[in-house]
Amino acid sequence: MEDIFSVKDKCVVITGGAGVLCGTMARQLADLGAKLCVVDYDVFRANELCKQIEADGGFAIPVEADVLDKKKVQEAFSCALESLGKIDVLINGAGGNKKQATTSDELSFFDMPADAIRDVFDLNFIGTLLPSQVFGKYMADKGKGIILNVSSMNAFRPLTKIAAYSAAKAAVSNFTQWLSVHMCQNYSKDIRVNAIAPGFFLTDQNRFLLTDEKTGELTARGQQIIDGTPMGRFGDAGELLGAVLWLISDASNFVTGTVIPVDGGFNAYSGV
Repeated sequence: MEDIFSVKDKCVVITGGAGVLCGTMARQLADLGAKLCVVDYDVFRANELCKQIEADGGFAIPVEADVLDKKKVQEAFSCALESLGKIDVLINGAGGNKKQATTSDELSFFDMPADAIRDVFDLNFIGTLLPSQVFGKYMADKGKGIILNVSSMNAFRPLTKIAAYSAAKAAVSNFTQWLSVHMCQNYSKDIRVNAIAPGFFLTDQNRFLLTDEKTGELTARGQQIIDGTPMGRFGDAGELLGAVLWLISDASNFVTGTVIPVDGGFNAYSGV
């Protein structure tokens, strides 16, 4: 049974790979024998992560790319293929939110700048679509491959304040389902497309909303989230690994078009 969850020698490309969640994911997959290509716009962070992975005995290469620039994504694909020899899995992890697209006491929805909304939508949705086009074409030609997108609990239940991020992640979930059908019907039954939907994990993007910058204590919003999560805590980045392993291994060979919550029960809880 252990073999069906194995990722040993799988060649995995992760966009946004130097971030908090995907960086942890990259280290864990490398520890299990996968070969990693860490794609990130911040090449310094990607380099540092790959050095850590190599020091621990794993294999990882850093590649600088802007997931909103298709030419750069194509260059990243060429670099990954040359270095890894093949590509088995694409994990679309690039994404995030920004203060300028988040309502607050200082910024009402009616004054939210369209450019900020567009930035958040593009980063999360277009930043998933373009790599899926580039790497998906390779998988279509090869007749096999796995794409794993990173959606969010916001796609199931939109949260207050973050209209742009919630809408963008809803688009990622819908696109995941669409692409899974498109690939099966038009190219190969052996191309699978799924997504994970993390609940609340502290990252650089949401920390300013959930904890006080000065004291580190929970904000009122952070406390609301904990109260609405049956497990009563934020997730640890490493706790995404189980779902990821399942969805990129042979253990899920008959699974495509799904969006799997990893949320401590948040989506199941009505508040009553």
